Amino acid sequence: MRRLPPLNGLEAFVAVARLGSIKAAATELSLSNPALSRRIQNLERVLGKPLFNRHHQALRLTEAGKRLQAEATPALDELAAAIDRAVGAAGDLRLRLNVLPLFASQRLFPRLPALRARHPELHLDVETASHGELRLGDSVDAAIILARGVDPGLYSVRLDTDLIWPIASRALAEGPDRIASPEQLARATVLIHSEIPETFDAWKEAIGMPYLEPAAIDHFDSGPLMLEAAAQGVGVAFMHSHHLDDAHDDRLVRLFDFEVESPYAYYFVCRPRALRTRAVQLFHDWLVAADI
Repeated sequence: MRRLPPLNGLEAFVAVARLGSIKAAATELSLSNPALSRRIQNLERVLGKPLFNRHHQALRLTEAGKRLQAEATPALDELAAAIDRAVGAAGDLRLRLNVLPLFASQRLFPRLPALRARHPELHLDVETASHGELRLGDSVDAAIILARGVDPGLYSVRLDTDLIWPIASRALAEGPDRIASPEQLARATVLIHSEIPETFDAWKEAIGMPYLEPAAIDHFDSGPLMLEAAAQGVGVAFMHSHHLDDAHDDRLVRLFDFEVESPYAYYFVCRPRALRTRAVQLFHDWLVAADI
């Protein structure tokens, strides 16, 4: 049987290839930068080929590196799964996930059957409290948050970009008292979600009307309730275009045609070391590949 190269070197190589950075991979694997570099150099020495082109601080995979990444990543995943099966852990992979209710109901849950079919051993414990990133490593392993940016000490993947849309009931858009121009928001209540508090300010600045003031501003910590309030005519909700599109609610319409990019986005976040756990890694890889 051919002798295998050092597995710790393969683990280090796959981490650097995935994250694109020695520093990020070292943090994830709880190694110093020099220690991780030595593992990769030892792997290259054993294989007799360079795996990265190194230029100043930049790392690019060589052709041999690209081939090894494509082959080694699923092989290491399968080895981890084999170890789980051998020790009886495969039936008890559990991820404690924090996710906002609207993302969960509109974008995550409809796709969970595909995740279950691919990884029947993976189970999710879901919580929906706000600011899930604050509980990472405590009550949750990973979170999907809606934010302007992420603490650089956390591992994160941006999941989307989106537009800010004023969302209202069809009666407010089409009835005799319809809101036909932004100036008419002065007689309306604006609804704001606590996770994206600056959407209205960003929108009115972008359309060149920073002076706009609504009759009132009401705050919500639940996306589904905010959409329902808008559908019932309580006010105009400043949310993301996906929130309206994925609601499939004929009672709701978009007001105006301004294309305003939101400063907020959904992110997958976890502590770097959490990616070493099988449950977080499986969910992360599926989420990114699924392009939710």
